[in-house]
Parts: sequence; structure tokens; C-alpha cells
Amino acid sequence: MNRLARWMGTCVVTASSIASPLLAHADNDNRHDRDEHHKKISHVLLISVDGLHEQDVARCLSGNTCPNLASLAKSGTTYTNAYTPGLSDSFPGLAALVTGGSPKSAGLFYDVSYDRTLYAPSDTTCTGKQGWNVVFDETTGIDAENGGALTHLNGGGAFNPQAIPHAKINGACIPVYPHNYVKTNTIFEVVKQNMHASRTAWADKHAWGYDWLNGPSGKGVDDLSRTEINSIDPATGTNYTDVYTHTETFDNLHVQSIIHEIDGKDSTGSVNADVPALFGTNFQTLSVAQKAPVASGGGYLDASFTPGKDVADAISYVDDALGKMVAELKARNLADSTLIVVTAKHGQSPTDHTKLVKNGDTLTSLLEANNYLDHDGKFGQASTTSGNLNDGTGLVGTGFVQTDDVGLIWLRDQSQLNQVVATLKANLSCNAPGICADGPQAYILTGQRLASWFGNPANGRTPDIIVQPNPGVIYTSSKSKDEEHGGNAPDDSHLGLIVAYPDGHHHERQIDRRVSTTQVAPTILRALGLEPELLQSVRLEGTRPLPEGNQEQ
Repeated sequence: MNRLARWMGTCVVTASSIASPLLAHADNDNRHDRDEHHKKISHVLLISVDGLHEQDVARCLSGNTCPNLASLAKSGTTYTNAYTPGLSDSFPGLAALVTGGSPKSAGLFYDVSYDRTLYAPSDTTCTGKQGWNVVFDETTGIDAENGGALTHLNGGGAFNPQAIPHAKINGACIPVYPHNYVKTNTIFEVVKQNMHASRTAWADKHAWGYDWLNGPSGKGVDDLSRTEINSIDPATGTNYTDVYTHTETFDNLHVQSIIHEIDGKDSTGSVNADVPALFGTNFQTLSVAQKAPVASGGGYLDASFTPGKDVADAISYVDDALGKMVAELKARNLADSTLIVVTAKHGQSPTDHTKLVKNGDTLTSLLEANNYLDHDGKFGQASTTSGNLNDGTGLVGTGFVQTDDVGLIWLRDQSQLNQVVATLKANLSCNAPGICADGPQAYILTGQRLASWFGNPANGRTPDIIVQPNPGVIYTSSKSKDEEHGGNAPDDSHLGLIVAYPDGHHHERQIDRRVSTTQVAPTILRALGLEPELLQSVRLEGTRPLPEGNQEQ
């Protein structure tokens, strides 16, 4: 084990930690029946659909508008009460699915976050200030070096060195890549290390920021597609998020990758390779359709999740894509040995457009006005010499605030905690300069309660304060989107989840008890005949596999 891996191991919460109150536990009933279901499973296909609410699944199943998803539901279990572990950005959302852990053990709070223990990318001797605004997104690829244009689908083919911070380990100053940043191992690592000659594959939205899926070993995913959704499509001159139909073009790349892998090729289709034991992808089309302004056809029509045109089309697109992948499994005689999981990293909020509140980023403004953060957003990677985000010249030790429909606050001066909380509580209303957190579902999380859910801020990674505003609030004035995610609002956190067993292995079931998306990871390992406890987060948080039988509700 190298020095950096040992250091990351010391960052993990101790095994005596109690699981988060948000974590749902499942009973291990029907063991014999379960083993019969699983003994022939040799492949798992994990599909994440950004924005897929449980209500979307229920509506399309009952309305016969998603025949391929319905077919999967008939051979598996539909979980109607599945939730994220407290935060719903793509990083903690996917980490739940592939580590079995919440941010408390996985250490991932957002793709753009903060760590008090890290040094700047330019500080190769680790002799300067500590406290770095870690940005692992589209700018993690080398195309973004010095603020360059994102001209290549593969992000330029390498990491942007200006995005890679440093850590001091046993006296040595060592770069911290995304796979070093995640604090626990992943299902990809467990499969590779415990299934002889097995392959793993994944495709997602950022070419280099999702390197963390490899886990601390750096080797968990054999075939990690390097595809960047924010790269410029030469056919249009825009990135793939401008309109949902363009996002379909990007998602189609991943559908084709999965089909190549089912056909015994690598994700490019150019090299022969064994069919992965564990593989999967993420869809962005639905998320883009949900975020689009309601006035232009995006989002939902009412509080009952009636989809607008864009969302209805996006759900149909995803269903058709699922059908193509399942058809290929059948064509290759793999359907009777492949478990398919369809779920989501996160939902989207608010689906009820009448609840939408966009007063601007009042949270950050309030913090700046009281000198808790530098003015005009001049902190971390937003304050660079060139003016380009993440070019390596950002300020160190500034603290940071991340806002969408949540606020994560890393204080510049942790001794000001009580003062900052008092200021926030004095400005809860939706009237300027209020932060719109005065309703019954809003909260300001700090102190021991925050530490028990998400870890101790004193250790460097966990925010000092988490502000969950009223459902419907987005801290922005942007006119380009009417929904967002990242927090713990009901529409963010209540997700669709279907586990479809191979042909003939299972009868249709519905389980209504509350479960967590962290339970997907140990369920996948158990299906492949591996011990769930091989995942560090499963041991640390006591995460159990999903229930399968007819449990008491």
C-alpha cells in the first residue's frame, strides 16, 4: 500500500461509528430463496438515470409509457421508498450506489467542494497554506488547462495538472487525483480483486472527474469511458447540455459502449474483451429536460409529477435505450445471467413549479456581507489570476460555499461558527437578505448532529454548516433552469429503484419500506456471490443489502 493510500485510510471514520440516521436497514429474510435467485448471476448492469424520481417510475408503469422498464419490473423488485443518504449531488449520489456509504465514509459531498488539509496544485512542496477548493468536474481534463476550451470529447486525453491538489504524506508532497480523494473502496475494486479475471466498465458525464470510481487503488475500472458532456460538439458548436435532444446524442455514446461490451468488445468496439462482470452507465437526458424552463417545455406540469413535453420525451428515450441494451443481452444469450439495476444518483427539485423560488444566491451574499467570506465570490478556485476557473492559481485557505438547492459552507475561520449560525438564523425569511429557510422542511445543520450524519468538520472534509432551504428554493437568478439538485429536499432524494433479476429467477414484487440507495452496492456484491463487507463503507456504516422478500411494512 502506498503512502497516499495509507493516508486516505486514516481519513475514514472508525468502524465503531454508528450508521447515519438517514440509512435504511434491511432484514436478511428468505435466504434460501435468495441464494437460488443469485447462484447463476455472473454479470451486473447498473443503470443510473439522473433525475429519475420514484414518481416518474410509478407514473410511467401505470400509464404504460415505459414498456421496457415495465418488463424489467416484472422480473424483479420495485422499491417505492428509496432515498439518497442526505445529499444528492452526482458525486455523493453515485458514491452511495458504488461504495455503500454516505458522505460520512465516502468523503464525497459535491464535485466542487473543499478540503482543509490539502495544498494547492501549484504547491508541489506542500509548504504553503492549506485549504483547497477541490474542483473535479469538466475542468479536470487537460483541455481546461489555463482556461482552455473543451474541444475534445475525451477531455484532452489526460488530467489537467492545475486541477490536482497535493497532500503531505509522511513528509512527502503527493498529488491527490480523484481516485485518491474518495475515502473508501468501490464495488469495481471489490469485483476485480475477488472475481478471477473479471472485467469492469463504466461510462459517465465527465471524462476525468469521475476517475474516483477507480477507488483508492486507482485500478477499479478496467474500461472507464473518457466522455465529457461539456465538450464542444463539432457538429453544433455547443456542448451537449444545451437542449435535451442534444444530450440524447451524448447518452447514445454510452448506450453504444454498453452494447459493445455486451458483444465482447471494449467500450469503443475496437478491441476484443470479456463481457464485464460489473458494468454500467449514467443518463443525462432526463436531467437536462427537467431543468429546462417550464415556459419552454421543460419540467413538470403540476404537483402530481405530470411530465411536460421534454420530460415525457426524455423518459421515452431512456426507456427505449434500456430496451436496446436488454435486447442485446438476449441476443448474446446473457439475459439469463445478468442482474440489471435501474436507479438514479439524484432527483430534481422542485417538480411543482409553483414552489420555485429564485431570489439569487442570497446565502453566499449574506456570508460575504458579514465578512465570513471574501466579497464578490473571491474565494478558492473562483479567484484565479486569469479569471478562468480551476487554472491552478486560485486562493488557498479561503473557505468555500457551494450552493444549488442546498448550501454547503466551509468557513474561512472555524472559530466564527456560532457567529455565522446566529447570522443565518436571524435571516431565515425569503425577503432580502434572507436565505429562504423558514419553513418546516428547512434546517441549518451543524455541530454534533452534522458530525453524526456527515463526519466531523475538524477533520477537514466535512462542511461546517449545511443549509437546507425551503423545498423549491434554488440559490440562483439563472433563467436557464427551473430545477436543481444537491440537497435533501423531497424531490431531490426520493428516487426510482428497480432490481431486475435474470429471466425466470424472480417474480414481480413491490417493497414499500424505506430503503437507502447505499444498499444497492452490497446488493450487487451479494448477487455476484461476494461478501458485502468487502466494501469498507458497508462495514463502517452497517449498510445491509436491499430486502427482497415480503417484509412487514
